[in-house]
Amino acid sequence: MQKPIKLSQNNRKMLSEQDKEEELIRDVHLLLKNVIHREETTIKLILDCLYDVGSVNLINQKFHSRCLNKTFKLITRMSKPAFKMFAWQQVKNKSPQLITNWLHNQVSFANQTPSQAEVLVESQTKITDSAAKLQPGVIEVKHLRSQVKLLTGILIGVVAVFGGSFVWLGYTLQQSHLQTVEKLQNQLKILEADLHQQQRTLKSIEPQTKPASLVEVQ
Repeated sequence: MQKPIKLSQNNRKMLSEQDKEEELIRDVHLLLKNVIHREETTIKLILDCLYDVGSVNLINQKFHSRCLNKTFKLITRMSKPAFKMFAWQQVKNKSPQLITNWLHNQVSFANQTPSQAEVLVESQTKITDSAAKLQPGVIEVKHLRSQVKLLTGILIGVVAVFGGSFVWLGYTLQQSHLQTVEKLQNQLKILEADLHQQQRTLKSIEPQTKPASLVEVQ
């Protein structure tokens, strides 16, 4: 009768430890979210640096023509704000959970049995052998797919940049139109004031001219 009691106690202890572990991991997740939200400016500066380094290196590797190189570098500078906004949303939404999972794996200290290690080594050797036996056509197809993905991303960036420029152009045209209308209204007000002034001066002159004419008649 004592063995089942000991087993149940051990199970309860393990369950309580698991519950405590899950609670602590949730606390780590919340702390990471608070840290990322508080350090928004620092993270955006890091993203700026990574974007500048990555875009320059990628364009230098993919486009050796001087004209294309300069053109795509200009496009990447113009599309930087859109990338910054997108990257910040991804970091804010996904980074806390990814970092929490990674830290949890680091402190789990899961023992790997020799059989599992052997299986991993065998699988890695099989993967390397299969990769070495790939046909040149398959490699070329993968290269073309990567080029298509790159060009698609660049096209999306160009569309975003030009869309923003058109919106800004429409806004500036609207502002200039409002300014010209306001100037015309001010000029009309000035002309109306001048007309009223001239009419007043004419009315003030008319009574002075009539007595002079009557004197001449007499």
